[in-house]
Amino acid sequence: MGKVLSFGELLLRISPDGDGEWLAENKLPFYIGGAELNVATALALWDIPSAYFTALPQNFMSEQIIGYMDSANIETSKIHHGGDRIGLYYLPKGKDLKNAGVIYDRANSAFAMLQTGTINWDKVLDGITWFHFSAICPALNQAAADVCLEAVKAASAKGITISIDLNYRAKLWQYGKQPSEIIPQLAQYCDLIMGNIWAAEKMLSISLPEFIHKTSDKNVYLEQAKATSQQIIKNYPKCKSVANTFRFDYKQGIKYYTTLYTENELTVSKEYASEKILDKVGSGDCFMAGLIYGFYHGNSPSETLNFATAAAFNKLFIPSDCTTATVAEVKKTLAEND
Repeated sequence: MGKVLSFGELLLRISPDGDGEWLAENKLPFYIGGAELNVATALALWDIPSAYFTALPQNFMSEQIIGYMDSANIETSKIHHGGDRIGLYYLPKGKDLKNAGVIYDRANSAFAMLQTGTINWDKVLDGITWFHFSAICPALNQAAADVCLEAVKAASAKGITISIDLNYRAKLWQYGKQPSEIIPQLAQYCDLIMGNIWAAEKMLSISLPEFIHKTSDKNVYLEQAKATSQQIIKNYPKCKSVANTFRFDYKQGIKYYTTLYTENELTVSKEYASEKILDKVGSGDCFMAGLIYGFYHGNSPSETLNFATAAAFNKLFIPSDCTTATVAEVKKTLAEND
């Protein structure tokens, strides 16, 4: 197979502590990331040929960031140069991206200013056999949504496998459109759709029974994962596989398990639990990368899902946007939770 291309906005995360000590210390933790770059970084670390496409301004910051990606074995030659700034977001240390405290500073970033008709997709997609993006991209503005549609149409026309992560960020959908008005037209081009049952309801209008919002029964969730997955595949015939994650607060940590519906069967992962974690950011991206890793190697649904789930759980103990865990370390996590 050829390269996996991840498409999305590169972001810089600034993570002040919740007590304001950063003011006294005059120091802020700074991370490079963005959902799709997190996927690209994991795949490159795991020896999958990985490329990344985004838009960055032409300045010394971009040059340094590209150097960082090059050193991580991510192909950066496809990056579009233009615009004036790199997107930022602020997230209190240890918090989740769905937390109300997240602050986005992405308006008029190089990526948000992309327009249709300006990207040579034949060139960008040359040598690519898998194209990955997330629902964060079309959440920025109508132009970004249009560019996403242009991209998936071009990738589909070339017979490239396409995956989407149904990331929902309420603070980003601020341009007069609901996700359910935008995401379905993108999902119709996707071979693999990843998210959870609640995101599928919000973004693809896959309805949930009312009692789902009031239960914590794992068996109920698994039955709904199967039903939601079957409905997605029915509604989007190009889609062959649907993955769902289930992550719940547990004391000061989490409980975590996942599902993969493919070949008319629902596979359920091992369940992980930890009373303490370090960083929630990027765990879902690591899961997505694990799925791509498994499919890329032609692994069984069970092998694919369990590797992806172990990788995602492992990421919860790594304080950065991107994982630093090798394949051997992910397999060790998997073995330790047998």
